[in-house]
Amino acid sequence: MTGHQALKRLLADPRVSKDPRRHWPSYAGGEIAPDWPLITWVAVDNMFTAYGADHKRLRSLISKAFTPRRIEVMRPRVKEITGDLLDRLTGTAAGEAVDLREEFAYQLPMRVIGELLGIPDGARDDLRRVVDSVFHTSADAEEVMATQRDAYAILSGLVASKRENPGDDMTSDLIVARDDTGDSRLSEAELIDTLFLMIAAGHETTVNLIDNAVHALLTHPGQLDLTRTGGASWDDVIDETLRWQAPVANLPLRYAVEDIDLDGVLIGKGDAIIAGYAAVGRDPEQHGDDADRFDLTRPTRRDHLSFGHGVHYCLGAPLARLEAGIALPALFDRFPGLALAVPAHELLPMDSFIANGHRTLPVVLRPEL
Repeated sequence: MTGHQALKRLLADPRVSKDPRRHWPSYAGGEIAPDWPLITWVAVDNMFTAYGADHKRLRSLISKAFTPRRIEVMRPRVKEITGDLLDRLTGTAAGEAVDLREEFAYQLPMRVIGELLGIPDGARDDLRRVVDSVFHTSADAEEVMATQRDAYAILSGLVASKRENPGDDMTSDLIVARDDTGDSRLSEAELIDTLFLMIAAGHETTVNLIDNAVHALLTHPGQLDLTRTGGASWDDVIDETLRWQAPVANLPLRYAVEDIDLDGVLIGKGDAIIAGYAAVGRDPEQHGDDADRFDLTRPTRRDHLSFGHGVHYCLGAPLARLEAGIALPALFDRFPGLALAVPAHELLPMDSFIANGHRTLPVVLRPEL
């Protein structure tokens, strides 16, 4: 699905499911191999792949951590982490290139989600490696199987540790929900897979949002000037970036619960559906003939679907906005001479058709004296 209006209608349609066990015959019938590069996006047992009452139950357990009030409480800590990362970058010599994706865009959301979930510092590198592999859609069979094995080993260890020594974190909260005897009880598989979802979704979107926003402003100096002079806000930067370069380019998978006639196109019962958010953000019928242009004054800049729509709208969207809304102005205030260290056309995209960002983002923080 690559059209804005069509996808928006489909995302809100109760005849569309994300549960492959119930609604994707190819998966339920055993036709999908366990080493398929996208298997993790299908086989997990959490709200990402839940439908109906199961989805409502799982989402209700997690949504308590992402209320506007709880997100706002995190603001001082996000500012503190941002300041710490910028302080580290301040030591970079004038004219020296630094990978801003690695040293800033990646570090901020990983530290925030790590603290939110109570992940020990020593486990974060291993989790990063596993999450990066999940988004590596060109992975071979050996990597796919290793990723699944390592992910469950790491997360099972985290759960065991938190059961023995619970803390003031969401992992401990989810363990309580797992051990609850009420109707909302989590299965052990749902507990592990929910943690995996939160770690993966809780940082990758924000990494790419910050990466793409910095790239957009550095390659569109007129738009950066507009922001600096107050002609556009940092909220405008965030929304136009989300539209222009959706952090998740394509998201697998949804399934038709029954035949769906969408504007004369038949989506057959059991058909698999991919939401093409990157294409949708450039839909000229929604955003005009210049939809491929980065423009902070675009009237439709806020009318994008990059966080989804309907019952599966991204719970972490307010947190991603908070992090980017703090990180971006702080970065450009601290380093007003920020510039790309290589020509823009030399930047390489990630080896993924899901995650939409750069492999590296080399910049010069200060011009040479």
